[in-house]
Amino acid sequence: MTGPVIVTDIARADAATIDALAEHGVATVHEALGRVGLVGAGIRPIQDGARIAGSAVTVSSWPGDNLMIHAAVEQCEEGDILVVSTTSPSTDGAFGELFATALQVRGVRGLVTTTGVRDVVDLRDMEFPVWSSAINAQGTVKATAGSVNIPVVVGGVTIHAGDVVIADDDGVMVVPRAEAEAALAASDTRVDKEAADREAYRGGELSLDRKGLRDTLTLLGVRWVTQQDYDAH
Repeated sequence: MTGPVIVTDIARADAATIDALAEHGVATVHEALGRVGLVGAGIRPIQDGARIAGSAVTVSSWPGDNLMIHAAVEQCEEGDILVVSTTSPSTDGAFGELFATALQVRGVRGLVTTTGVRDVVDLRDMEFPVWSSAINAQGTVKATAGSVNIPVVVGGVTIHAGDVVIADDDGVMVVPRAEAEAALAASDTRVDKEAADREAYRGGELSLDRKGLRDTLTLLGVRWVTQQDYDAH
């Protein structure tokens, strides 16, 4: 289908699976999935300490225009995360406190946007978490049609409506909706492994030995020498 469109009644992943992925956080899930899905360092939180996951409601807007964010609010449900991208780069402040008020009432967990945001003091006071490319007081217009709940690109990663978005202080990542349960199982396994590593390190074991990295260093030509030998050469 071509042309502007608002897709309704999107499919979402299981709520309990989404909540469990949120508890694991971005770094754990990203590693568990083989380091895929991370949107990159260009999208940063405006707050500290928030850790969320939710189903993506996606917005494709023209730069400097927030008309389609207004349209997207109606499509948001409890547990969603609004994901906004523009058809070309724009850091204008397309989102602020009034949007957050409307979304918070609907149970939306936060915003991920390639645009700028404003009213950041209010957003922090409201405890409405936001990950954005910029903080910018520059406003926008409401004049150009875009689309809601079509695939969008954030930091080089394609996000489809209903995909699971995970966001915390480490950044933002996406898990395709159909892979959510497998991602949770992989993350659970990684958490168990890290717990065992943590106990070993608390007992004094070195990661060099636990992970077999001495052999890796040797294969790479790294040598252990005394200070005396090093100084002599």
